[in-house]
Amino acid sequence: QVQLVESGGGLVQAGGSLRLSCAASGRTFSYYAMGWFRQAPGKEREFVAAISWSGGRSTSYADSVKGRFTISRDNAKSTMYLQMNSLKPEDTAVYYCAADGDDIFGGPITQYSKYDYWGQGTQVTVSS
Repeated sequence: QVQLVESGGGLVQAGGSLRLSCAASGRTFSYYAMGWFRQAPGKEREFVAAISWSGGRSTSYADSVKGRFTISRDNAKSTMYLQMNSLKPEDTAVYYCAADGDDIFGGPITQYSKYDYWGQGTQVTVSS
């Protein structure tokens, strides 16, 4: 059974940092692209960051987080990370990790519909 489990969310003041983790199990995710999305109350789920399969080392970021967030993955731990610095109140949302299950050795994926597996989400709240 495929599982993605996020952790690391919480409450932080504006300007602070958090690191989200996404632990993957059930298949060899190192061969597939993964990404982070977020959804704020009353808004649609939006792309945050994506990373290629483990050998590609390519990344993609939403303009709103470029220069502040960093996506990475540790294949030995089957875990993906999102380091979030200089957080702003508008970053407040539920953050979801996602994994592709179709295109082996794929590059970063920014489209929501192309991901096959999703975690349950972790809340990030940034106070002003």
